Amino acid sequence: MRDIIDVILDHPSDAEKVAAFQITFRKSLEHNFGTVLEHSTAREQLLGLCHTVRELLMSRWIATQGTYFRSNGKRLYYLSMEYLLGRLVKNALINLDLLEVGREAMRGMGLDLDAIADLEVDPGLGNGGLGRLAACYLDSLSTLNLPAYGYGIRFEFGMFRQVIERGAQKEVPDPWLRFGHPIEIEKNIHAYEIGFGGSSVFHENVQGHIFAAWEPEYRVLAVPHDLPVPGYGTHNVNSLRLWAAKADEEFHFNIFDSGDYVGAVMDKVQSEVLSKVLYPNDSNELGKLLRLKQQYFLVAASLQDILRRFKNANDSILDLPNKVVIQLNDTHPTLAIPELMRLLIDEESLSWEEAQAITQQTIAFTNHTVMPEALECWPGSMFRQTLPRHYQIIEEMNRRFLRTLKDKPIYDKNFIDRVSILGQGPNPEVRMANLAVATSFSVNGVAALHTTLLKEKVFPEFNRIFPNKFHNKTNGISPRRWLRLANPELSALITESLGHENWVTDLEQLQGLEKFVDDQLFLEKLALIKRHNKERLATLIHQELGEKVDPNSMYDVLVKRIHEYKRQLLKILHCLHLYHELRTNYDKQQQPRTVVFAGKAAPGYKMAKLIIQFIHAAAAMINRDPLTRDRLKVVFLPNYNVSLAERIIPAANLSEQISTAGTEASGTGNMKFCLNGSLILGTLDGANIEIRDHVGQDNIFIFGHTVNELRTLQAQGYRAQDYYHKHENIRRILDEIQRGYFYRSDREHFQPIWDTLMTWGDHYYHLADFPDYVRINEEVDRVYGDQKAWQQKSLMNIARIGWFSSDRAVQEYTRDVWHLHPCPLELQEGEDRFGF
Repeated sequence: MRDIIDVILDHPSDAEKVAAFQITFRKSLEHNFGTVLEHSTAREQLLGLCHTVRELLMSRWIATQGTYFRSNGKRLYYLSMEYLLGRLVKNALINLDLLEVGREAMRGMGLDLDAIADLEVDPGLGNGGLGRLAACYLDSLSTLNLPAYGYGIRFEFGMFRQVIERGAQKEVPDPWLRFGHPIEIEKNIHAYEIGFGGSSVFHENVQGHIFAAWEPEYRVLAVPHDLPVPGYGTHNVNSLRLWAAKADEEFHFNIFDSGDYVGAVMDKVQSEVLSKVLYPNDSNELGKLLRLKQQYFLVAASLQDILRRFKNANDSILDLPNKVVIQLNDTHPTLAIPELMRLLIDEESLSWEEAQAITQQTIAFTNHTVMPEALECWPGSMFRQTLPRHYQIIEEMNRRFLRTLKDKPIYDKNFIDRVSILGQGPNPEVRMANLAVATSFSVNGVAALHTTLLKEKVFPEFNRIFPNKFHNKTNGISPRRWLRLANPELSALITESLGHENWVTDLEQLQGLEKFVDDQLFLEKLALIKRHNKERLATLIHQELGEKVDPNSMYDVLVKRIHEYKRQLLKILHCLHLYHELRTNYDKQQQPRTVVFAGKAAPGYKMAKLIIQFIHAAAAMINRDPLTRDRLKVVFLPNYNVSLAERIIPAANLSEQISTAGTEASGTGNMKFCLNGSLILGTLDGANIEIRDHVGQDNIFIFGHTVNELRTLQAQGYRAQDYYHKHENIRRILDEIQRGYFYRSDREHFQPIWDTLMTWGDHYYHLADFPDYVRINEEVDRVYGDQKAWQQKSLMNIARIGWFSSDRAVQEYTRDVWHLHPCPLELQEGEDRFGF
């Protein structure tokens, strides 16, 4: 089998590669599933394809770890609660440069590789931009030959699968692991015990250092499952390690024998819940507790594994910062800080000062939000009961940190209270963001504006204390996933026009497309590709929703997590405005539009879920009106994930990035849409500002108040009612909401939407920005009416978006934070003795 794999990977003849691919696929069916091609089911064919891909990766995967071991250079360990990976098979084949070989091989056996690969289920490991960013960075780390490992949790049921029933979101389990994952490998030899609760007893070791013996009340087993992450155009294959929770003792026979059959497996049930669901509803205490335990489970297992890897090649724990850098992807993994302190003090017998110095030199922190609820605070009593030893460590860290500030009279009591890791009062909360900022050696935002807001608004006191700690690293996206895979026709046109494929790893080479801006033939090809993608999306919409949409219409797209600050409500209010305009003046020059929504609301976020219902109620009215439905359609595609995004993004003409200025950290959807030729309609928020600077003011549609303008408006006393009384179009829509026009069986059903806009202060300035939003949409209509001008702007977006590659972002982290060195794979004989 190894000789066959070598032919596929290394032989210059495509014909021989195709034949070897077919042999590997057939053997996979026989050896793994006991069947032959002629009698195999569609599912067995998918699993056979997955095993074939894994077999292609295996030797390189093992050899990569061996190369890292021998080089013994510094390694990155990326800790993230989310990884929104998308389907893996075709992405791996693209990175191996074997997609066309695989297609030809499968065709030769009477099979369609693309149809089979579409049966693959998206791994349920993420929700939004945070998880997708992590996935893009893993792809770039492998492509750049950087020694890195991802760590996360193997959530058995993901976040949830979104279904829509009578316009309302319903959460059902996402059983993506029902039959396991055929590409992953369980590595139970590296399982670790994770403790919770219990108590600690202090001792003094032979060096005179104080340490604690923590005796947990109970333990859970963390079992690793590894996924390969192949780079593009390289032999390197990095690893994503996902932890599954198992009971330390799964079955109590004596309890079973007594007749308590449920009690006999209770430990198994209670332990494994830790890796069942991503982001359990934390609107209740049990949900909060489960989230806290999940976060500790992730970091405790990962840190034991990191130290094991380190000790395999190094003798002195004091050398850890020279060999290890740990990146915290947002606040969720911040418990890595007290856990590393605990391991260094209680297990490695270091002094407090030695442990703290190592921790502060090893851990870096990326903040992804300015939203207060995402900065994470845990009730002190819950934290103490769950992680008693860690609470002791945090108390001492906080005491020492505050003592350094109290010695300086420039910091008053209010200042010190704001930077304290622990809150005030008899049950002080544990402030995870403060812990991360106070302890990490590096803190970065993910867009220029976001980083400025971190320094000036979110953490101004910390910026005074640590003026050199904060810096910006604007997010990026993988061109392999979001162009090469998601939009193969456009990818082929780019390669043909540039005369090479170097842009796949050097995205700024897309600038070479600017020379075609006045080339009518090229613009027609670009328009035709967009048309094909729109037709495919129209087919999907009809299959999923039974709604027919016109590919000739402008596809106006707003797809992202549902949240008030992202302002899906503003978009649907504008849809109603357009509807009324068409009803009252049908001859108005307005381009036909298909407005596409998609996104999930957190299970406990009532307003977000109500907005989904309101979108559906408004869409039902708009779409059934014979007077307007040929000019305006509104659709909501359920269960937004990576695979659905890969269908929507290439088809979009207009991408809406309309968050309230100063609320979106970065946004990476905007980058993906631009890369696929969509124009952005957005506020000066997140990465929109930098995108405007790169693509040009003339190639983007900007509206709304800026951050500074909103501050002024707030200082003057913003009153949403003023906009209601001044603007008839706003007043008409809100009056319809208040009168129950959209939900006749319960006329107060959407009253909270009226209240949030008119009674509770319109915190996200929907009404303040609405008039300018109407204006910019009229400008969009005007430009879209000139298709040549629109295609030219589309081309300029593609050509100038290259800076926003995840490769560029990872290179900046490597230069400024991680200080890694590329470690390209060295293939050697017998490369099989190094573990993952």
